[in-house]
Amino acid sequence: MKVFLCAAIALSWTHHALAKSCSDLLRYQALNRTAIENAEPTHLSSSADGIAYCRVSGSVAYGERGNSVRFELWLPEQKSYNNRFMVVGNGGFAGIIDTASMEKQLEQGFAVAGGDSGHLEVNNGNGTTTSGQYIPFLNDAEQTKAWIHDSIAIITEPTRDITSEFYGSSPKHSYYNGCSTGGAQGFALAQYHPHLFDGIYAGSPGNWYSHLMLSFLWNRERTKGDAYLDQATLNATTKKILDACDEIDGVKDGLIENPLLCHFDLDTLARSSATTVASHNQTCLSPKQIQSLKSIYAGPRNPRTGAIIYPGFEFGSERELMLQETSLYLAYAAPLLQNLVFHNLSYEVDTFDFDKDVAKVNSLASPLIDEISSDLDAFRLRGGKMIVTQGWTDPFNAPTWPIEHLKQLEKASQHGSVAEFFNLYMVPGGGHCGAAETYPSVPATYHVNEALLAWVEKDIFPSWIQSSNPPDGSSRTRKLCPWPKTAKLRDLTRPDISESYECDQD
Repeated sequence: MKVFLCAAIALSWTHHALAKSCSDLLRYQALNRTAIENAEPTHLSSSADGIAYCRVSGSVAYGERGNSVRFELWLPEQKSYNNRFMVVGNGGFAGIIDTASMEKQLEQGFAVAGGDSGHLEVNNGNGTTTSGQYIPFLNDAEQTKAWIHDSIAIITEPTRDITSEFYGSSPKHSYYNGCSTGGAQGFALAQYHPHLFDGIYAGSPGNWYSHLMLSFLWNRERTKGDAYLDQATLNATTKKILDACDEIDGVKDGLIENPLLCHFDLDTLARSSATTVASHNQTCLSPKQIQSLKSIYAGPRNPRTGAIIYPGFEFGSERELMLQETSLYLAYAAPLLQNLVFHNLSYEVDTFDFDKDVAKVNSLASPLIDEISSDLDAFRLRGGKMIVTQGWTDPFNAPTWPIEHLKQLEKASQHGSVAEFFNLYMVPGGGHCGAAETYPSVPATYHVNEALLAWVEKDIFPSWIQSSNPPDGSSRTRKLCPWPKTAKLRDLTRPDISESYECDQD
């Protein structure tokens, strides 16, 4: 047991009261397989008023091999508590607790929990892995399945139980918030654990992870050698496309509101036979470069049948594609293929056969790491609500995958409109879980909690979501609209505020 010493901090009376309640949790008999290892009062130094809270840490055992999910649970003092429980997700290969996201939720008054997904980053890497590296959690089926499918569920009931003990009553509502891998975990909750949460937010979801990694490999393979596109060429290509398609929505704002309406002819960028590589200045493309971009837009295809393996990228995303060309295949595709699919660290990913080998991925990886069911009825019928966001210029995830999944949900629906419980909000110029580096003027904070809480607790349909705080420091705001609606400018005199826009369908 740790002793909380605070020589440099003057504790208020409330904080002393909190300390007693906090230390009591060390004696609490938590739910089966749960160990509370520490509970100490502290305060959130990053907040303006230094929110006091009880910081609980522990673990929940799972499976039959001695595995566990480590968790933290932050319980704000009573006066700051909003009577709601929140769990946050993970990113990448996970292995650590996302305390930065926990801070944001604590500042809004939630009792908030987070876990490490059932394995440790120090042993497994997290986007820093490379070809030929042994990844322990991908060689342990329990840990692999916990990573996305189950780890959030494993910690939810124990941490919610501790929350109820601390405050003397159960939270009124329970919410989940995650992006990227955390977005996939959100889909896992709706699909496999529909009883746990009233509201789920899933941002930039990698919920078809097995094929997402194949898109990383595909895009790398199509941009090697003479087909490679350097950053200057990517930037110039995006500029040409924006010149042609920016104002389709009637607003010249350096964005394409709906890239599906942009029908740019890439062949117009072809370098003439008289233009040398040295003189084209990245504004024209070689035939191989044009073909590489066309392959990225098309997405992975079966070379024999033409069947789509995973969607491709859209116009306007070009200057965000460097990671696809250089590093994502090494960080994610290679480790997953070598450890989880082929069980061979010497396997050369360049030899992957997009005709014959996809079935092996579907058989060995998909059941453990994908969450793509079109049947979310159990979550819907228990009254659950789900919000998904996706940036059109996400450098990781093809933006139309969430649209395709939404279509699958709509086709399979047996209980009326999917929009009654599930809505997707596309973000023009949006990146991965927020800002795109090359679109700094785009509002990158999505006010999801406000929309989700109003939907769950007051049945107020989220007809739009506010986005604010662009990285360039401006005060610009925009409306994010439930797909297939997009934001239409109605007040031409004030294009930089959300109130000037209306969500309407093209």
